[in-house]
Amino acid sequence: MFKKTFLKNGIPLVSERLEHTHSACIGVWVKTGSRFESPRQSGISHFLEHMFFKGTKDRTQRDIAFEIDSLGGDLNAFTSKETTTFYIKVLDEYIERAMSLITDIFLNSVFPEDELEREKLIVLEEIRMVEDTPDDHVHDLFSEYIWQGDALGRKILGSHETVMSFKRDDLLSYINRHYHAENIVVSSSGNISHDRLQAMLNETIGEIRKDSKTLEIKKPAFRSGIDIHRKDHAEVHLCLGTEGIEQASEHRYCILLLNSIVGSGVSSRLFQKIREERGLAYNVYSFVSSYYDTGVFGVYVGTSPERYQEAVELIVEELTRLVDTLTEDELSKAKRQLRGNLLLAMESTTGRMNNIARQEIYYGRYYSAEEILRAIDSVTLKEARYLAERLFSEKDRFALTVLGPVEDVSL
Repeated sequence: MFKKTFLKNGIPLVSERLEHTHSACIGVWVKTGSRFESPRQSGISHFLEHMFFKGTKDRTQRDIAFEIDSLGGDLNAFTSKETTTFYIKVLDEYIERAMSLITDIFLNSVFPEDELEREKLIVLEEIRMVEDTPDDHVHDLFSEYIWQGDALGRKILGSHETVMSFKRDDLLSYINRHYHAENIVVSSSGNISHDRLQAMLNETIGEIRKDSKTLEIKKPAFRSGIDIHRKDHAEVHLCLGTEGIEQASEHRYCILLLNSIVGSGVSSRLFQKIREERGLAYNVYSFVSSYYDTGVFGVYVGTSPERYQEAVELIVEELTRLVDTLTEDELSKAKRQLRGNLLLAMESTTGRMNNIARQEIYYGRYYSAEEILRAIDSVTLKEARYLAERLFSEKDRFALTVLGPVEDVSL
């Protein structure tokens, strides 16, 4: 059962009680990420995510690590372009200890200078790891190109220069600016009552200060064209895409269905055409990224230096002809696939915690699984064709980023 209330400082608390489970997952979501950083701060949201686990007034980094392992639980965090999330998942019998741990980390971290310098080296290794993984790196390069000049295009991890420049005062200043009551959502899923959770949180996170300042963001322009990064890899890695839709768009389920048809799954058009029929690639898929005010629909493929142009042409062909070739059978199959993906994700308390938090952040309301399934089923072939035409009908709206041993490429 879903329930929403507010802590005494106005922070929304959303939860789903699942009495049949033996665990609970609690997440603290902050509405800030790489999109809200200045160029000099690039990567600070992610770096802070790391530093919150390096010790509090009462617990050392080692204490935190040993305590969560002693509970047999999972304590972690992740950063996106628009949010930073801290979560803990434990057996229901350890709820009080789990709440003590995650609230202590969130409210009382001290960010020791020695840990800060050591963590810089760890994050630099993370940056190098991505740069040495071309199928990951090409996504960063693609994002930088299509959102050129805007924070939305910057790497979540930041750069070597920005990470090495961070001082403890920078972290505290960023927290002061972004980690206030109006910017936080708490979500929970599992075998814990909402009222019990609220009572515990009111004594901790419920004390966080309010701040009436709101940060405005400006919708960035999507940049089309071709972006080539020549590098001596065994494969050519490429991302090709077009401007998508915002997170709360009325077409949000429709675009997920188009994604299923185009390249999500082994029966998708691109997987069948590029991998199974042509043998062009081991890995090919499409993806959708949506934000507060914009988004992108993209395709990734890794292929040989001899055949990357062929792969580009096949992707463009499939996208541009989708509006004229889309069928009721394909749409029905995609609906079944999307319904299955949704229901399988709902088997996890972590998945449910993520879902209801994102709903609160982007929609300001709760959508039950039944409502979402009805919305998926209500998508018509006419709507799907309309959106396909809007996204893919004009080839000059496409952007292409290529990484690898490339001489030239064309759309």
